[in-house]
Amino acid sequence: MTTPVPPTIRLYLEDDHCFETNAQVWAVHANGHVDVHVNEVAFDRTCFHPGGGGQPPDRGRMQLSAGQVIEIESVRADAENILWHVCSSELSTDLINQTVKLSIDKERRLALMRYHTVLHVLNSIALRDYGGWITGVQIDTDYSRIDFKLENFSPTMIAALEEKVNAVLAGDHALRSYYISAEVFHQRDDLRRTLTAQPPIAHGRVRVVEIEGFDAQACGGTHMHNTNEVGKFSIFRTDNKGKNNKRFYVRLDSI
Repeated sequence: MTTPVPPTIRLYLEDDHCFETNAQVWAVHANGHVDVHVNEVAFDRTCFHPGGGGQPPDRGRMQLSAGQVIEIESVRADAENILWHVCSSELSTDLINQTVKLSIDKERRLALMRYHTVLHVLNSIALRDYGGWITGVQIDTDYSRIDFKLENFSPTMIAALEEKVNAVLAGDHALRSYYISAEVFHQRDDLRRTLTAQPPIAHGRVRVVEIEGFDAQACGGTHMHNTNEVGKFSIFRTDNKGKNNKRFYVRLDSI
């Protein structure tokens, strides 16, 4: 009988800047496994983000005690909240119970965190000043895009958004995360930014990310410590994606 695998401890939820950790292998999907997924490994804990809310999964590596390094190409979460790390090499069930060192691609994660942070600023201003609800988002390392339902878009809005967002970024606002009950969340419409999608609720709680002195919203992603770590923001392109639906392509200067 197969021993059940418990949910993975997600270290990034408590520390966005957790880039490496030691972890114990709890399960392996190797060739011949009845599941369609192969070459996946689950640990007791991880610093890898599985993606969600427009943020892509982390990449990185695991180092075995003997020194062998195995690349981790992606991560996915299953229905039991187990995070499966998709590897580039064939795996063996001999790995089970071994302790390994996990390391994410730090530079890639930091770039994603900068973009995730600035999109919080942008989506709050878009909703507050223009009634824009998020209808889609995709975060990347070189640029990101975000879609809003906007009733009265005009080109003059671009310059105004850039000025307002950059003013917040320069404002030296610290970021922090905390949890509230699902019951409290459902009473707080101010924490919602998306038109239809709901934030993840785990163990009856919702994670809130707050930009102190500016905004708070429900989010399970990773962010910078302070808005002054993000860089200068610009909108370099817009597209129409349906009636009253506008796509913004955004870029951050190097810091």
